[in-house]
Amino acid sequence: MKFTKMQGIGNDYIYVNCFEEPVPADPAALSRRLSDRRFGIGGDGLILIRPTPNGDAMMDLYNADGSRAKMCGNGIRCVGRYVYERGIARREELRIDTLSGVKTLKLDTENGTVRSIEVDMDAPILVPEQIPVRLPGDRAVDIPIEVNGRTVRVTCVSMGNPHCVLFVDDVEKAPLESLGPMLEHHPLFPDGVNVEFVQILARDDIRMRVWERGSGETWACGTGACASLVASVLCGHADRAATLHLRGGDLSIRWEEESDHVFMRGPAAFVFDGEVDV
Repeated sequence: MKFTKMQGIGNDYIYVNCFEEPVPADPAALSRRLSDRRFGIGGDGLILIRPTPNGDAMMDLYNADGSRAKMCGNGIRCVGRYVYERGIARREELRIDTLSGVKTLKLDTENGTVRSIEVDMDAPILVPEQIPVRLPGDRAVDIPIEVNGRTVRVTCVSMGNPHCVLFVDDVEKAPLESLGPMLEHHPLFPDGVNVEFVQILARDDIRMRVWERGSGETWACGTGACASLVASVLCGHADRAATLHLRGGDLSIRWEEESDHVFMRGPAAFVFDGEVDV
């Protein structure tokens, strides 16, 4: 099977062009095997680029543990660059189908090369039962919850996948390795949750680290960056447009008041092409 390794600010996946390659019989098992960084190719998961009647291509995503994900902001930018530069759809505006709906991508290109991509991530979902999180009320904003005998305050947002945002004084000192997995599997989150630790530097300048559901700490999470900005606005910490600094690089995020949509802009990069026995 031919594959391409790509990364969006350090969030790296193994991509398979299923316009040319057959869809694997067991993508979940394949993702677990290939994502292993010692005995496989190495990555945060497997993304199949598949034909769809709903757009130019479909992003079919499997995390490193084999669980299926609905959406990935860094992954979809890489899909956009692949689709454009590898000739699947040579357009500067693309429609990429996902399990959380069709997303519109606007490509900034120069001499046939994609420089950056802006993704319309749609409106954030704030109703607890739709995120989902087992909390009462219309929104879960700055809510105290109990985690292993300690109380933490969380703000919950879905960007097509569930996120739990915590504000900290210093993301480098945040207890991500211990608190991240406990929140990921907390009974309040029936589908699990991605956990963002957010440090406010200024109203338009934010630093974050992320514990991703099914993958552990990753160097970046596009949907997590969007959820972090939304949570920062809801809690009164930030304006509606900001630069998000993640371990792998920066993303520009804005939450439009009129449309209620969140827009994410950032890079996508090829790493290498290869072939593996499946």
